[in-house]
Amino acid sequence: MPVNLPKLTWPPKSGVAWAQWALAVLVALNLVAAFFVWRPIGGSPEDLEQQMVDLRAKVLQNRAILERTRRNVSKVETGRAEGDTFMQTYFLSERTAYSNVLGDIAKAARETKVTPKEHAFSTEPIEGSDNLAMMSITGNYEASYADLMQFINRLDHSERLVIIESLNATPQTGSSGRLNVNMKLDAFVRQEGTVQQ
Repeated sequence: MPVNLPKLTWPPKSGVAWAQWALAVLVALNLVAAFFVWRPIGGSPEDLEQQMVDLRAKVLQNRAILERTRRNVSKVETGRAEGDTFMQTYFLSERTAYSNVLGDIAKAARETKVTPKEHAFSTEPIEGSDNLAMMSITGNYEASYADLMQFINRLDHSERLVIIESLNATPQTGSSGRLNVNMKLDAFVRQEGTVQQ
């Protein structure tokens, strides 16, 4: 048998009509409350727990990235400091480069009984650098083979970075065991007055 529901009219004219309106509002509010219980605003407890797990994983990942970045920064700073120390130690100052290299060559020649002859110098900028140049020294010497080996060893163990680019040795005519030696040496020069970056 069909149920006849009373029609709701506004404004209610009786106490029963007011009760019907109150009941309809409570039913609507219960439906809204049931929706929010079923689908909470911030998410269900399981959703919130999953979000918390994801956020913790992201925090750990970001901390690892931050720590790795700090280590890289530390290594870059150490490398820069070591590079500057290397440059100051092995790359000659432009003002004293010629005298230092000639002094090293003369000292090594004296200690090994090599006779130095004429020398020629040239300096050219290094491509890609604002304050570095390569100094090339071409020199002629006279020595025995054993003395020449000691001379090369002394230059190799010099306090400065001196590179033997080429060496030509030819025996002297009419002299037993003596060689005419032509060497090309390279050294690096720091040009003063330019800003090092």
